[in-house]
Amino acid sequence: MNTGQNLYKRAKEIIPGGNQLLSKRPEMFLPEKWPAYYKKAKGVEVWDLDNNKYLDMCIMAIGTSPLGYANSDISKAVKKAIDNGCVSSLNSYEEVELAEKLIDLHPYMEMARFARTGGEADAVAVRIARAASGKSKVAICGYHGWHDWYLATNLDNSGNLNDLLLPGLQPSGVPDHLKNSNFPFHYGNIEELEKIVNLHGEELGVVVVEVQRLKHADIPFLKKVQKIAKKNKSVLIFDEVSSSFRLSIGALYKLYDLEPDIVVIGKALGNGHPITAILGKRDVMEAAQGSFISSTYWTERVGFVAALETINQFEKHNVIEYLKMIGAYLDNGLTKIFQNLNLSIRNIGMITVPIIAIEESDPLIFKTIFTQEMLKNGILASNVIYLSYAHTKQIIDKYLLETQRVLENIKLAQNQGTLETLLEGPICHSGFSRLT
Repeated sequence: MNTGQNLYKRAKEIIPGGNQLLSKRPEMFLPEKWPAYYKKAKGVEVWDLDNNKYLDMCIMAIGTSPLGYANSDISKAVKKAIDNGCVSSLNSYEEVELAEKLIDLHPYMEMARFARTGGEADAVAVRIARAASGKSKVAICGYHGWHDWYLATNLDNSGNLNDLLLPGLQPSGVPDHLKNSNFPFHYGNIEELEKIVNLHGEELGVVVVEVQRLKHADIPFLKKVQKIAKKNKSVLIFDEVSSSFRLSIGALYKLYDLEPDIVVIGKALGNGHPITAILGKRDVMEAAQGSFISSTYWTERVGFVAALETINQFEKHNVIEYLKMIGAYLDNGLTKIFQNLNLSIRNIGMITVPIIAIEESDPLIFKTIFTQEMLKNGILASNVIYLSYAHTKQIIDKYLLETQRVLENIKLAQNQGTLETLLEGPICHSGFSRLT
C-alpha cells in the first residue's frame, strides 16, 4: 500500500502540477513509487502516511533545514513566538534585531529587507537594483526563481535557461514585451558577460550571479564579474538563497574577498520556517523607498524569531565546521565506492552539499534505480544531499553500506546488459514538464 501515491493522484486532479514545488514532485525521484507525503519529520527521519520511517539522505526539504527537522531549540523559540502572537497591528521587534545581526555578519552590507521565499526575495532585489541604477535590463547567471523578470529570457530562446539549472522551463504567461530584457551567461564564461555589456551596456542596470551551486566557486570569474558590473555602473547582486549557511554563517561571498552591492540569502536562514533576507549597500537599498515593495506577511514574527535562533545555534555549536567534517567523511566514503566499482560517478558539489554527477550511460535510468533500491531499505536518496547538523557518522555509515550494496547490483546488471530490467516503474524526470 502506498497511501501517499494514492493521495498524489487525487492532488493532480485538483492542484495544477500536483503540488507547490517542482523539486518535491514525486516524478523527480521515483514516479509512482515515491511516498509523496509525510506525517512527521524529526532530525533526519521522515514518516510517511503509512508510518514507514525513512532516513533523509536527500534534499532535506530543499536545503531548508541545516540543523535538522523540528530542531528543539528552533521549535521552542517559535512556539513562544506563536503563544505571544505571530502578528498584530504593530511590528515585530525581532525584525530589527535580525537586520542588525545580519548586517553585522556581512561586510559591506548596511541595510536589510525581508521576504519569505527565495524567488520573491530575488524579485525584490532586482526591483531595488533597477531603481538604484535607473536601467532596466538584467544579466543573469544561475537559477533565480519563477518570476516574470527571470523567465523572460526564455521568450527570446526557449532553451536559454536549460544550462542554468532546469531544462524545459516554459515562459507561458510571461508578457511578450519583456523580450530582450534579460540575458543569460554561463558560470565561468566571462566572455559571454562581456558580449552582453558590449551590446546592452547603456541599458544594463543589474547583474545577478549565483556564487556557487553546481560548480566550486570560481573566484577569478566572480571578481571579473564584479569589475565589469562596477565599470558599467550596474548593480551587482549575489544570489545566495541556496549557498548561504553551507560554508559560512550567512553568505559565502565574504569568504572570497568579494564585494557585491546586494546579497540575497534564504532557505537555511529559518531552519524550515519561511524567511529570506535582501542585504545591500545603503546607497543601493535606499532606492527601495522610491518603489512600492510591501507585503502583509513579510511582517509575521515567526520567520524573524526562527532566523535569530538559527544563527544562534550555528554560532553556539560551530555548525559550519561540523558540516564540513561530516561532508568530508561522506565524500571520502562515496569516492572509495565509486572507484572500487569503477563507476563514472563523482561529487561536483560543495563539501556540505554533495551533488552526485552520474556520467555512466543512461544516467536517468541509473538514478531512478538507485533511488528505487535505496527506498526499499528505508532511505530517501537521490543525486543531491543537503547535509545537516543532525546527520551523524552512524547515519552516514548506514547510507554508505546501503549505497555500496545497491551500486554493486547496478554495476552487475550493467555488465550483463540488463540494467533496464531492474526498473519497476517509469524513469524519473530531469526538468520541468507537464504531468497531465
